[in-house]
Amino acid sequence: MEADENQKTKPFKICNNSREIRKGIVALTLEDLTSKVKEKLELMGDDHFMVVLEADGTEIDDEEYFATLEPNTSLMILANNQKWTPPYPRCELNKEDEVDDSRGHELAGLVGRLKSNLCHLSLLGGPELELLSDMDPESLADLTYPDKIFLDQLKEASGRFLCEKRQAQDAMDLLRLYQEKEATESEAN
Repeated sequence: MEADENQKTKPFKICNNSREIRKGIVALTLEDLTSKVKEKLELMGDDHFMVVLEADGTEIDDEEYFATLEPNTSLMILANNQKWTPPYPRCELNKEDEVDDSRGHELAGLVGRLKSNLCHLSLLGGPELELLSDMDPESLADLTYPDKIFLDQLKEASGRFLCEKRQAQDAMDLLRLYQEKEATESEAN
């Protein structure tokens, strides 16, 4: 594919829907980009994908708009009816900030992810829920999040989920003990 003097290839940054895979591609046209995306992201059998701006999810579906993109524009590839989502905010403590417990960085990152999508709270395991339910909203609000009400509610909700998970685990343990007792009694008879 030879480009005339008015057209030049431009570099683009592409990523998948989860932003876990990132690649660089140089393309002249949208058609050129899509063919290279198939190869780079191994979408060989899948012709049903969209190219969107990673920043806001704007679909790029024609050559004219593609030609207006700046070099090094970040693009997201959405396959199989995936939808664009904003990136999780990074929540990092400043070097001069100190958190009372040694898991402060983990807690700050966890709160940052939940701030962008609170539904993930129900999917957390015991250690994460324990970390959240033991947090001090006052100290975290001072360091990373000005929204103390959110932190208080997050602490309370995580405490409830942790309690429910423990109750469910206790019930499962009790059921297991009951089944073991029944098996022992039936072997004895």
